[in-house]
Amino acid sequence: MAELLGRLVPVGGGDPIPLLSEVMTVGRRESCDICLKFSNVSSVHCEFALRNGLWTVRDMGSSNGIKVNGSRTLQRTLKPGSEVAIASHKFVIEYEIPDGVTLDEAADGAENVFGQSLMERAGLSKPKRS
Repeated sequence: MAELLGRLVPVGGGDPIPLLSEVMTVGRRESCDICLKFSNVSSVHCEFALRNGLWTVRDMGSSNGIKVNGSRTLQRTLKPGSEVAIASHKFVIEYEIPDGVTLDEAADGAENVFGQSLMERAGLSKPKRS
């Protein structure tokens, strides 16, 4: 049997989903490692990857996106206990950080790509002042 590297626990109840590989795809397709048969989940929605002892989640171009702790993101390093929403389906990730591995601010703070317009990101317009 494969080693349990962590698990996704559905918020509101349900069976935990074991994380058994260092890279796992999530989506509606049967070929995904984690198959979520919901119409608002894309065929290949996102990917979980274990890198240097820390789980990350990455959007794979989904229609309805992913959120970590309520904030939409394209990619984020996950702390144990983080809430991940795949479309509208929420899970809490549980895993142990190996000894000697730390969550530094660079790994923890993903860039907020939704906080700027495409024109601002391309440097073609000035940021709006709050």
